[in-house]
Amino acid sequence: MIQQHEVMPLLLQACPSFAPLWEAHLREYEGEVLFYIVMGELAHHLLELQQSGEAACFAALGVAIERLHVEGDAWVQELVTIGLLEGIQNVWGNTGVDPAQFEPYLGPESQRAWHALNAFWSGQAVTVAVEG
Repeated sequence: MIQQHEVMPLLLQACPSFAPLWEAHLREYEGEVLFYIVMGELAHHLLELQQSGEAACFAALGVAIERLHVEGDAWVQELVTIGLLEGIQNVWGNTGVDPAQFEPYLGPESQRAWHALNAFWSGQAVTVAVEG
């Protein structure tokens, strides 16, 4: 199972342009990793890439996200769903960019999590339960 300490290496391998922001996070928090803050920072970075037409890493990132959903322990699965996918939906949506533009890059398990988030926020579900 993929564990907490393996998350960032996988995401950075998929999206190397995030490395300077990751390093800045580590400096700012003196080496402490605040994972949910990092996921929000990554969501903002992906928005900037989308807006500048530099979305080349999105396919590899979608593969990494799927791997985290499929192979990750429960903590990792929750982080990638609530931290990253929900971050993308909120950050992109709150800036007028349709977050659905990111969905095609997601694998089947990640799409289930994406839709579970949508169901929760639309009031169709009381929890973010990923059904598979």
